[in-house]
Amino acid sequence: MPGSKVHTPATGPVVCVGEALVVLTPAHDVPLAAADTFTRTVGGAELNVALTLGRLGVDVAWVSRLGDDGFAEHVRDLATQAGVDVSAVATDPARPTGLYVKAPGTAADGSRRSRMHYYRSGSAASALSPADLDDPAVAAVLDRAAVVHVSGITAGLSESAARFCAALAARVHAAGATLSVDLNHRPALWRDRDEAPLRDLAASADELLLGADEARAVFGTDDPARLRERFPRARRVLLKQEEHGVLVLEPGAPDRHVPALPVDVVEPVGAGDAFAAGYLAARNRELPVEASVAFGHRCAAAALVVRADRPLDVPALPAP
Repeated sequence: MPGSKVHTPATGPVVCVGEALVVLTPAHDVPLAAADTFTRTVGGAELNVALTLGRLGVDVAWVSRLGDDGFAEHVRDLATQAGVDVSAVATDPARPTGLYVKAPGTAADGSRRSRMHYYRSGSAASALSPADLDDPAVAAVLDRAAVVHVSGITAGLSESAARFCAALAARVHAAGATLSVDLNHRPALWRDRDEAPLRDLAASADELLLGADEARAVFGTDDPARLRERFPRARRVLLKQEEHGVLVLEPGAPDRHVPALPVDVVEPVGAGDAFAAGYLAARNRELPVEASVAFGHRCAAAALVVRADRPLDVPALPAP
């Protein structure tokens, strides 16, 4: 078990923990039934964060499981090229790398709203369990982490993955590192299941990111005062209010609103991951909280104006 050393934001890498998915999208903007060619990209919330952190020049590692297949090889190569340490990514010879398919669509307001079809049941990442924390490569990465970032998606992958997240939180706290949690509530993952592991993961966060709509759905409120009471452990709650911006909630400090940037949205998928990456990168550079949230907004805006799950061009990370 790691020692009791307390890390500061710049003393170690940001470690992202969660699944990777290969993404198939129709090469032309047509319904799936009419699509005969597809483009291949890579997604997955925590991997999106890791890839963007790597492109921002942050020391970042990724913990996950991949299948023993060509998709996994592509994911590893992409992560390595982005500067992500993949030494703690295990290969599962019995389970495949997960994937999802984007079905192009348009919302009532005319904005793009693709529908996602996930094929992750039985994937390598869904087999994450507390035993993975005993892997020497995983332990080595976690032992030197300043920040460990995970989302509620990981806890929702399976019962064993939910137990993995609980054990991960305990390990991170014992090491004195910072646990960053993006709630990322996905109702389909919790269908016919108790969402208690998701709520527990949120309660264990030192830094909690969640949307106002998610807060209402999971906790029954998006009232800042009630959220402060609900998460006494959190050093900070970032309440995302869609296009209006983010409300920063901290113990003993007044609520501060940081407005989002106005953009013409092309595709909203991945904007939350880009925000998390920008925020964590700026905090890793030891920028003030409000400046870090503002940089998160810049990264989210860069994701909103493209069809990909991540920004094609990342803004320059400000100096501290």
